[in-house]
Amino acid sequence: MKVKLVKSLIGSKKDQIATAHALGLFKIGDTTTQPDNAQTKGKVNKIIHLVEVIEA
Repeated sequence: MKVKLVKSLIGSKKDQIATAHALGLFKIGDTTTQPDNAQTKGKVNKIIHLVEVIEA
């Protein structure tokens, strides 16, 4: 699955920022390819309001 950061991390909680960084998302527009497993889906669900998910 591809994950793209579409909203700023400014003002987000520290754990949400850490989750975004763990997914490799640092700036708006950053896109990463992640494995489609339960751990990744859990991370994405935590920051779903900040990201856009493209199922691959």
